[in-house]
Amino acid sequence: MDRVQQLIEFLKTRRARLRPDDVGAGNFGGRRRVPGLRREELALLAGVSVDYYTRLEQGRARNVSPDVLDAVAGALRLDADERAHLHNLAKPTSARKRPGRPQQVGPEMRQALQALVSVPAYLIGRRLDILAWNDLARALIADFPTLPAAERNMARLVFLDDASKGLYPDWENKARDTVSNLRMDTGRHPDDPQLATLVGELSLGSADFRRLWADHTVRAKTRGRKRFNHPQLGELALDYVAMRAPDDPDMTMMIYSAPPGSEAAATLQLLAGLTAPFVPGTADRSAGSTL
Repeated sequence: MDRVQQLIEFLKTRRARLRPDDVGAGNFGGRRRVPGLRREELALLAGVSVDYYTRLEQGRARNVSPDVLDAVAGALRLDADERAHLHNLAKPTSARKRPGRPQQVGPEMRQALQALVSVPAYLIGRRLDILAWNDLARALIADFPTLPAAERNMARLVFLDDASKGLYPDWENKARDTVSNLRMDTGRHPDDPQLATLVGELSLGSADFRRLWADHTVRAKTRGRKRFNHPQLGELALDYVAMRAPDDPDMTMMIYSAPPGSEAAATLQLLAGLTAPFVPGTADRSAGSTL
């Protein structure tokens, strides 16, 4: 979780994935002992001195200007999420914002969440903590109210709960997305002790997490499609969107849906039936738990 060490490893791994041909530079000559661009090559592409880039990659550069970081990001072919992560890691300590009080879900957000009665939805916060959910999310992903509060965390569910590999047929993709999102959190909040504890627990408890964490991949998922394997209803593929809370950039509402008339939409209707409250004199329809 050390910010400087994260910066060092991030720059090294991003440089290692590039080849001279990738950046239209041809072969700079000389036998290569390691994969990727050399520091000299990267410095040339970024328009900075070799000494300056070396100090940056070794964590010895202080108060690096945004323009230099943008030049390095361009040379490394970073996307928007990676560029933001680089800027976060390179911020001077005095400019960093320490984690504030525990996140609170306001009544308006809870009301909006519960109004989504036909689609699974939940709120996710810092450290991928699951802050609130509706009945369909509880039936599809996990029976959140029965979990200890510390275990209501997407990274813990994915890497430390064996049931997750049954829930997600594309588990490797789900795991990679989870790590990529958690990496972005470490850039925004490198001084968060709870985040450091979480990363330590995941590293000790999961070889898969250690493998993916070492890649230093960062990506904020905003939309896509995810497959689920519900224990009662079988497999369904749902589209999702991630919407940032207007008053908290570290809180996101995840909403899953299906095209009208699709098989997945019909399965969601069946799932809604599983979450309906029991009414005396009718068949017992209890909420399912998938994790």
